[in-house]
Amino acid sequence: MSNLTKILIVLLTISSIFLCGIVVTYVASSDNYRQKYNDLSSKHDALNENVESLTKQLNEKVQQKDDLEKALKNQLATTKAEADKLKADLSAIEREKAELLERVNSWASITKDFQETTEKHTQTLNAALEEVKQLKTEQIKLSKELEQTSATLVEKMAIMESVEAEKRRLTEQKAELESRLDKLLQAGGKAAVVSPPVTPERGVALPARPATEPIDLKGQVTEVDVKSSLATISMGAADGVREGMKFHVTRGDAFICDILIVDVDTEKAVGVLELVQQQPKVGDNASTNL
Repeated sequence: MSNLTKILIVLLTISSIFLCGIVVTYVASSDNYRQKYNDLSSKHDALNENVESLTKQLNEKVQQKDDLEKALKNQLATTKAEADKLKADLSAIEREKAELLERVNSWASITKDFQETTEKHTQTLNAALEEVKQLKTEQIKLSKELEQTSATLVEKMAIMESVEAEKRRLTEQKAELESRLDKLLQAGGKAAVVSPPVTPERGVALPARPATEPIDLKGQVTEVDVKSSLATISMGAADGVREGMKFHVTRGDAFICDILIVDVDTEKAVGVLELVQQQPKVGDNASTNL
C-alpha cells in the first residue's frame, strides 16, 4: 500500500471522525435550537397578542381622546357663548349702573332742594302757627269783649224796652186826658188848641254799635256741589269765618258768584251759591272783599 493511499486513508478517517463530530454536535444542538425556536415563537405570539391588545387599547384611547376633544370643543363653544352673553350682560349692567348713578345724583339734588324747601315751609308754617296762636289769643280777647258788649247791649235794650213801655203808658194816659178835656170843653162850647211841645221830640235812642274793622279773608274753592248749589272754601273758624258771611268768587278778573256761609268747621266752611254768573270750579279765588 502506497503512502498516498495511507495518507488518503488517514485523511478519510480524520474526515470521518470530524464529520461524525459535526453530526453529533448538530444532533446534540438541534434540540436546543428547536426549543429556542418554540420559545421564541411563543414569545412572538405573546408579543403579537400584547401588540393587538395594546393596539386595541390605543384605538380605544384614541377614540376616547377624539370624544373628549369633541366634548371639550362643544364645551368650549358653549363657554365662549356664555362668556359673550356675560360680557353683553355686563355691558348692559354697567350702562344701567351708570343710569342709576345719574338718577341717584339727580335724586340727591332733588332731595336736597326738597329738604331746603321743606325747611323753608316748616319755618313759614311755624311762623303761621305762631300768628294763628296770636290771632286765637286776640280772638278770645275779642270774644270776651264781645260778650261783655252783648251783655251791656242786652241791659240797655231792657232799659229801652222799659222806657218805651213807660212812654206808651204816658202816651195812652195823655190821650185819655186829652179826650176827657175835649169832652169838657165841648160841653162848654169850646175846643182845645194843641200847643207845640216845649221840648222837641227826639227819635228813639238806639244802642251804639261796637266799633268794627273790615275783615279781608282770602281763600280758594275746594269743593263744588252743582246739584245742591253748595260750595266749600279753604277757610274755617280758625281763620275767622262765621255763619252769614258772604264770599265773592272770582277767576282772574271775572266775577263768578257769591257764597253765603251756612256751616263753619275749623278748617273749612260750606255756603250756598248766589248771583251765579258762571259755575264755580275748584281753585277759584274766594274773598270777603272784591
